[in-house]
Amino acid sequence: MRQQLVIMLKDPRPGQVKTRLARDIGPVAATWWVRHQTARLLRRLRDPHWNLVLAVAPDVAGLTSRAWPADLERMPQGPGDLGARMARVMRTRPPGPVCIVGGDIPGITRAHIARAFATLGRQDAVFGPAPDGGYWLIGMKRTRAVPTIFLQGVRWSTQHALADSRASLPGARIGLVDTLQDVDTIEDLQAL
Repeated sequence: MRQQLVIMLKDPRPGQVKTRLARDIGPVAATWWVRHQTARLLRRLRDPHWNLVLAVAPDVAGLTSRAWPADLERMPQGPGDLGARMARVMRTRPPGPVCIVGGDIPGITRAHIARAFATLGRQDAVFGPAPDGGYWLIGMKRTRAVPTIFLQGVRWSTQHALADSRASLPGARIGLVDTLQDVDTIEDLQAL
């Protein structure tokens, strides 16, 4: 049961990625940031201790996109909100621990991911909190079935996202790892 790190990515096309950031810096500049951030992130997170998998959107274009290295496994994110797409990843990956991250967290290192997988050795689930009340990482040991309410009713893009997500795992032992900042707005980008 190999550890799996899944990175949720959108095919980097102007007007399709980082729309809140694009309102401030323009769609071409936001797309440029996504392309370069993703390339750096993928280089940094390759590690022999886990399988690196890309969950891509849109499904067809993402599976064939040349924006990412061809040697990395890709899977479609499928329809639905962020919670539905992450729940699908958790339910469909081969057996073993799975951690999911986004492509918009510049501070992620292999050490952060290793700590998250180590936490899954003692807990059922793990979150990497973000300062805004959301999270940059979610992971599950997956030794039992993923609850049917997993990530349903989460108030995404609010300060309640982490609390709501934790509540969707009733009875689970949940660990927390490092707090990291994602980039959604110009203020987030400037804070880096």
